[in-house]
Amino acid sequence: MLKNACKRRECVNDTSSSPLWIPENGAKSILGNVLDNTHTRHMTTDISVELAFDRIDGTQPKRAIAFLHGILGRGNNLRTIARRFVEARPGWTAWLVDLRGHGRSPKGTPAPSLESAARDVVDFAGRLAPPLGAIVGHSFGGKVALEAARIGAISLLEHVIVIDSVPGVRDPLRGEDSALAVMDAIESLPRTLASRSDFIEALVAAGKTRPLAQWLAGSVEREGDHVRFMLDLNEVRALILDYFARDLWPVVEHPPGAARMHLVIGDHSGSYSPADRERAARIAASSERVTVDVLAAGHWVHVDNPDGLLRKLLDHIGG
Repeated sequence: MLKNACKRRECVNDTSSSPLWIPENGAKSILGNVLDNTHTRHMTTDISVELAFDRIDGTQPKRAIAFLHGILGRGNNLRTIARRFVEARPGWTAWLVDLRGHGRSPKGTPAPSLESAARDVVDFAGRLAPPLGAIVGHSFGGKVALEAARIGAISLLEHVIVIDSVPGVRDPLRGEDSALAVMDAIESLPRTLASRSDFIEALVAAGKTRPLAQWLAGSVEREGDHVRFMLDLNEVRALILDYFARDLWPVVEHPPGAARMHLVIGDHSGSYSPADRERAARIAASSERVTVDVLAAGHWVHVDNPDGLLRKLLDHIGG
């Protein structure tokens, strides 16, 4: 899932010249037709955890599109594609959501699961304006998007775009660059280090690539005279194992409500097996509400082929 991760700086932080993630609290800038509000927002409910998010507003927003990141990531990872979408579709607002256990959202949440993560998003969407009309999810976030659609409580949901995330069950990936192996490597490090740079160097010494280590350093925060990796890896491990275990092909085969399902597959990615690709193609051939697009990219489609991904988003989602 993290193989060949973050080969370009955008994957670490697509709005900063620094290789490390730098929060942009309170910053505002005009980008074409977009007002980019990067201050942190939160929403609390009785049934879900508090989610942090940034928003990018079009000039006349009437609907919202939520962007959901992959495991060990944060909403900011999808900022460039979200901003470009809103520039082309000024009637939309983009929400860059930090899923539970990630980014600025709460860590160590009770009973972490794919469903709980999706219910956070559903509840979050029900209390914000404008109404949520589309969800774009990459990898883990793609399956969260499918689960949110399955729950069926987002009444105006029209589009679910699943970026290189197979809907079905698969054995957990445990190779050298898998999320589980990366978590094992992080757990092998000292609990605290003197600086982000020390964290990066320690992770590189543990066998991980420097771009991946730099990307993960976005979840390193300072506490007094030291820094530490802030994610609860037991929580994140539970989320990713549930991701592998859930079968959401029925959501694609029978889209809930008025929603349309759009599967985007990286042609160089191993996320979909040949059988999975055949199944996706069969479903799309038999349903006007399902599309499958195979783009020239690896798993990180928004990094490898941002122009192609943007074209597909604009093809499927109107103004």
